[in-house]
Amino acid sequence: MQRRTSGEFLYLTTTGRVSGLPREIEIWYLEANSRYYLLSEGGRKANWVRNIEKNARVKVSVGKRAFAGTARVVDEKRDAKTYALAHRLGKQKYDWDSGLPVEIIPDTSPPG
Repeated sequence: MQRRTSGEFLYLTTTGRVSGLPREIEIWYLEANSRYYLLSEGGRKANWVRNIEKNARVKVSVGKRAFAGTARVVDEKRDAKTYALAHRLGKQKYDWDSGLPVEIIPDTSPPG
């Protein structure tokens, strides 16, 4: 279980848009202002992005933290500031800044 708790990757669980089943991916992530950002290399064609567009509720596991949240695709025209932030963070952390940004906002209420 070392790789799961290292914090190097984020594990994102979406709900399959067709099957309704949980779908988990392992992906690099960025973090700022208590939010998480992912860059989809496949843009809107990526299955996980398509799942989010159908159902924004997600589960996340990163390092020793696990939480539920709401995800959204960041639109470059409507939210240029967040779009630029995600790319800037990607460039700083991974020297990679291409892809469609997805923002994850953790739930603030305690699990229950």
